[in-house]
Amino acid sequence: MRFAVIADIHGNAAALEAVLADIDRLGITEIINLGDHFSGPLEAGRTAELLMARAMTCVLGNHDRYLLEQSPEAMGDWEADAMLTLQPHHLDWLRDQPMSRVWNDDVFLCHATPQRDTYYWLETVTNGIVHLKEQDEIEAIAEGIPQSLILCGHSHVPRLIEISGGRLIVNPGSVGCPGYDDGRSNYHKVEAGAPHAAYAVIERVDGDWLPSFRKIRYDHAAMARLAEQRGRPDWARVLASGRV
Repeated sequence: MRFAVIADIHGNAAALEAVLADIDRLGITEIINLGDHFSGPLEAGRTAELLMARAMTCVLGNHDRYLLEQSPEAMGDWEADAMLTLQPHHLDWLRDQPMSRVWNDDVFLCHATPQRDTYYWLETVTNGIVHLKEQDEIEAIAEGIPQSLILCGHSHVPRLIEISGGRLIVNPGSVGCPGYDDGRSNYHKVEAGAPHAAYAVIERVDGDWLPSFRKIRYDHAAMARLAEQRGRPDWARVLASGRV
């Protein structure tokens, strides 16, 4: 068994195209998508068409939920920007995706955690610094999940963590958004340090899961220019450099 895991595209169609091309070059046909597909100032509509044209197993992210649940006047700027190019059938596609699911009996999928789609599973924030969460906290979130492989996104940070029972938790990183800052309650920023698109390839060999992380070059400068044209210098800076 060999498959690709993508997450946190955030409407970056150019990054998604580059990742899908790399997946095709590797001869991989199974793709798992962990959500936050569209929100952002780039090309939400084109991203939706790319995703809808491919067979893949998806779950919803918190930003996907905002698009479905919030009224236009209540939306944040990431969702308001995305709605400019999304069509009703794109939102219908979102509505068909679950918040979490089990794939092939032994792989658990969610965007952030099984309980909360806005909570980091593997990271915590202390004095504005994002760092690895304590093992017991990570284990507690996984309580009751028997699957040997657990996949999550949300933090945009590629990580591999082993927990009790030999289970693995893998975050593939972000396809389309290599950094952001969050000031809603506990200010912090996440920075990849490079503008590449990130995803993971996972293989099962003799019962063991073997994840590898891939960073793919694409025309990030074009996406940075698009963000600038749309009045989002914060996004332009991150897309150009991987730094906030």
